[in-house]
Amino acid sequence: MKQLSRLQAAIYLIGGALMVIGAGCFAVILWNIDLRAIASWTYLVGAVMFTVMQTMQTYEGKNFVIRRLKRIQGFASLCFLVAGFLMIDRMWGLLRPLFDNDISYLNAIGNKWVLALLIAAILEMYTTTRISSELKKETAEDGGETQD
Repeated sequence: MKQLSRLQAAIYLIGGALMVIGAGCFAVILWNIDLRAIASWTYLVGAVMFTVMQTMQTYEGKNFVIRRLKRIQGFASLCFLVAGFLMIDRMWGLLRPLFDNDISYLNAIGNKWVLALLIAAILEMYTTTRISSELKKETAEDGGETQD
């Protein structure tokens, strides 16, 4: 697995922290529209940072399981970005003109960002732990040599 540089690792961690802060604030702060708007943009910026750095962490090996897990991780990253877009849409109503009325808009879009975020978080947790264990198996089979 290609290792990230110190700067890239810092961006990766900051992106993850911004995602947690943004999603948490967006879900909890219901009384102030301005703070919710800031929280939604905070989440989206963090999701972009996290996704870009995770995409840069490639796997050049031949292990099919790890390759499949990296594809699943890519889908989870896409879900993180969709959740961010849906948060922004919840605040600004970007997709509202596509619907006949507000009721159909809320039924179709509503708080679907929660679902996208939940799917992404579950997939991310699963793939992270599985990739880690697969890499340990791979290094044990190679006699302790790491593959960069």
